[in-house]
Amino acid sequence: MSRYVSETPVLLIGAGMIAHDQILPALLQMRREGAVGEVTVCSQRNSSVEALAQAPMLRRAFPDVDFRAALDPTASSDEPRPEHYRSLLAELPERSVVVVAVPDQLHRRVVLDALCASQHVCCVKPLVLRVADSLEIEREARARGLLVGVEYHKRFDPRSIMARDRYRSGQFGEFKLGTARLMEKWHYRDSNFQNWFAADATDSFVYIGCHYVDLVHFVTGLLPTAVSVYGILDELPNGDRGYLWTDARVLWENGACLNVQNSLSFPDAAPGPNTQGMTLYCTGSGRGALLEHSDQYRGIAYSFGEAASGPGGTQYAEPSPDYFLYQDLGGPGLVPTGYGVRSVRHIVEEAIRVEREADSEDRRRAIIAAIESAGILATPSNSRYNEAVCEAARESIADGGRLVAVPRSE
Repeated sequence: MSRYVSETPVLLIGAGMIAHDQILPALLQMRREGAVGEVTVCSQRNSSVEALAQAPMLRRAFPDVDFRAALDPTASSDEPRPEHYRSLLAELPERSVVVVAVPDQLHRRVVLDALCASQHVCCVKPLVLRVADSLEIEREARARGLLVGVEYHKRFDPRSIMARDRYRSGQFGEFKLGTARLMEKWHYRDSNFQNWFAADATDSFVYIGCHYVDLVHFVTGLLPTAVSVYGILDELPNGDRGYLWTDARVLWENGACLNVQNSLSFPDAAPGPNTQGMTLYCTGSGRGALLEHSDQYRGIAYSFGEAASGPGGTQYAEPSPDYFLYQDLGGPGLVPTGYGVRSVRHIVEEAIRVEREADSEDRRRAIIAAIESAGILATPSNSRYNEAVCEAARESIADGGRLVAVPRSE
């Protein structure tokens, strides 16, 4: 429960999978508690917003809370109107909150449009794909005293907080070698992903593996220095080809190496929504140290009478209660919990706090500087190494996996 009542409106731009599975439930719970004002959702297609408005799980969870489905009255249900969000930005009171949940390659334009409309921003990861774009966003935000938070939700997993605290207190010594993986389910290929996941736009490492680049820095404080990404092209259902399988090698400033494998390939028949985990091998006090997160299995195993419905539904399941979970706490509806909810909530609440506590432009900038310095919430300035790695990774994957230096991102 929020400590503060706020009527700050929130505009969610994007109505895809992440909006349904994480972001909109987090915002509607905040609305239920009085932590934000009206929640508006828009997308380039009316059909996407209409689907959210009729989503059975959302209707069950939030019978007492609604959101404004901002349809473009001049367009048919499936007619794309990519500029529709701009009219909603023009209506939004200045210094509200905009959540950007569109494909990676569209982030820059939408985030900058939100900043130019004097709005605080929460953006799904990665923020952008080039260092120059991150710098441009930072300049615009600083000039207006606005907060831009990047939604790297693994930072809010208790495992990550525990690892950060223990690593930085010296209990693990120094990271030397590591492996990480996150394979999403095969059915992602049949979703809207196929409309934006082409090889010339993004790849599995940039989209998924950025979580682990960010997480290693979050835990250890180390910065990446070079990256090599080998990508395997595969055909999407619409005929486009994308790097649906990637193997990355990330080098760090202390000489450490992290291998990251990502794909849209985990069998739909396999248990769990994906398979993921990270292991870091370290040296500590003259002996070895180990940090292992087996995130694909959270200690729960179910075997249902029948296979669960929906894409990837299986009869045997290993669900995760940690990233996102609806709980029945006596109603009305259900309460979403998990580190995915905490991540969205933290960014939105920090943006609102900037406005609540600031009585001048100098004070506003001081609050944002303190948020950036703390390093818990990712911002353009304190997480630019991610953009540097993304940019180098795109160069590497286009050249068959050549090792590419990652420039210092300060």
